[in-house]
Amino acid sequence: MPIDNIPELYINNPKLKPDLFVYDFKMTEDIIKTKVNLNMHMFSFLQVGKKQVHFAGTSVTVNKDQSLLLKKGNWLWTELLDTDAIYYCKLLFFSEKILKDFLDKHIQNQQITKEEVPYFAIRNDAYITSYLNSLSTISDAPTVFIENLLSVKFEEIMLYLIHKYGKKFELYLRSLIVEETSPFKKIIESKIHSNLKLEEIAFLCNMSLSTFKRHFINEYKASPGKWLQDKRLQKAKEALELGKLTPSDIYLDFGYNNLSNFSTAFKNKFGFSPKEISR
Repeated sequence: MPIDNIPELYINNPKLKPDLFVYDFKMTEDIIKTKVNLNMHMFSFLQVGKKQVHFAGTSVTVNKDQSLLLKKGNWLWTELLDTDAIYYCKLLFFSEKILKDFLDKHIQNQQITKEEVPYFAIRNDAYITSYLNSLSTISDAPTVFIENLLSVKFEEIMLYLIHKYGKKFELYLRSLIVEETSPFKKIIESKIHSNLKLEEIAFLCNMSLSTFKRHFINEYKASPGKWLQDKRLQKAKEALELGKLTPSDIYLDFGYNNLSNFSTAFKNKFGFSPKEISR
């Protein structure tokens, strides 16, 4: 699967490296788990559709009532149509330089945080709708004015969100410029009970699949495929023992494409079929 380098993919002139950049993203079909190398922090103001993002240690799903502020990094994106025939979000990219300038100007008590949450969920409201409409008019302005106008609009949305979310948002902004690397084991163990493939987990660890496998064996003294399968089957067994779910309800959640493969793997590990638990 190719990796999308963003926002470079959307910039017509590859020599340009703007501190602020706006892009209208639209599509007419679902896109599942795109590998994205996000090279700038980004607002994703979702207008129509649904969006899911897998990060190294967590994931988030939003609909048209919410938007996201995303930290730069390697993420997996799923973008889905809703009842409409189009998916649409307005993207606002900004550099660390522009963020630091904003914090220096507007935030006096700059408390350092080591918070590692890579996103901030924003509830869309009337003000944000009006703001996005005003952003749309900027594209019609003469090129010489666009950079200055974007700078003003960036400060506007930042100040509004600080007013709306207070200290919580301020601390999140500070976390965007704190260089943190997620420990390998923390990433792996956060994905034990997901349905992500090894290649996808390796991407979230910023590794090739071969490097990921070598690192995994050094860390866990076992192959990643077998280790993850055992952990996921154990969790599946615990879920079935609660008596609220059937094998048909859960096999996809634990990385199996069909019920038959799940049942075979389950029986090979435990000596009995998953149906025998859920009866």
